[in-house]
Amino acid sequence: MESTKTYTTASIHTVPKDGSELPLMEAFYTIQGEGANTGVAAYFIRLGGCDVGCHWCDVKESWDAELHPLTKVEDIVETAAAYSGKKVVITGGEPLLYNLNPLTSQLQARGIRTMIETSGAYPISGSWDWVCLSPKKFKAPDASVYPFADELKIIIFNKSDFAWAEEHAAQVGEKTKLYLQPEWSKANQITPQIVEYVKNNPKWRVSLQTHKYMDIP
Repeated sequence: MESTKTYTTASIHTVPKDGSELPLMEAFYTIQGEGANTGVAAYFIRLGGCDVGCHWCDVKESWDAELHPLTKVEDIVETAAAYSGKKVVITGGEPLLYNLNPLTSQLQARGIRTMIETSGAYPISGSWDWVCLSPKKFKAPDASVYPFADELKIIIFNKSDFAWAEEHAAQVGEKTKLYLQPEWSKANQITPQIVEYVKNNPKWRVSLQTHKYMDIP
């Protein structure tokens, strides 16, 4: 089987280039806590491997793909199909490190809506019902991803991030929903600034990590 080496911040992990197996860190059924789909039941599939390296990432254990077992796509889909929500969120790590065409096509064949949360650091693969683009300063998005963004979600860590958010908003489509979300550790400090910014720039909306307030995964 032809393979490609995916470089993460910690190691190298060999993943089938055809997307038949993926490094699965975890999968769980919960409530989407942030962004445009806040409040909906969804099955989350978190893939291991990331070279973006956000210093405030709260799942740094996802960075090293080698720590997470290669899992057949058929098995991932079979488990996802058992849940009644019929919505799947593919996240990471950075899921676009991998060929996601087999995973998404098989999910959609089972009547499951496919959604992705990505930094956009790599060209898009897969068939998506919803794309949440959340670019990071540490690794710029691939320009080809912007037209696919149904949602642009910018994490606000400091004041300069507002101007950075506008740079990305200028590159997505007119129908893309725009969200500003406080970085969790600085939420008390940053949220009032976001509120004022959205009041003055109402094309933006506020996103909160409601799952953390509810103490759910």
